Amino acid sequence: MQLRAPRHQVSRKSIVLWTLHAVIGWTVLFVPQLIVVLVMDDPTSWQVTGLLATVVLAFAHTIVMPQWRFRVHRWESTPDAVYTLSGWFNQEWRIAPVSRIQTVDTKRGPLQQMLGLATVTVTTASAAGPVEIEGLDTDTASRLVDELTTTTQATPGDAT
Repeated sequence: MQLRAPRHQVSRKSIVLWTLHAVIGWTVLFVPQLIVVLVMDDPTSWQVTGLLATVVLAFAHTIVMPQWRFRVHRWESTPDAVYTLSGWFNQEWRIAPVSRIQTVDTKRGPLQQMLGLATVTVTTASAAGPVEIEGLDTDTASRLVDELTTTTQATPGDAT
């Protein structure tokens, strides 16, 4: 059997989610720098340069990263395994055999709820940690959880 990329993309709404996460993260860094520059009578050149560098990096990251991640992120569930490909700069390919699945969970943070998205977490007996499929629309996530629950219950073994 030849290794191939998982078949399914995550929801396009994931681009909005990852963009919002980036904006929030950069805002936490930008606002204190801006306050320092505005409050000081005569900010130093390195403070202004640092603020400008933050703006340029934030803009580039916020524009590039979500699109890049969307192109990379893939997932697939078969009767034998759950496959994921994720990341953007560092990419990770994970395969979780169904016989090793211990739990299947769904989580939805506030931004995910607002966008109708969910993350499905498949926990196995692996020391590498759980397999996460981030950015699924809620209907797809529900169907996947139902499918994996049915498949794992029908699979013999103790998931260790």
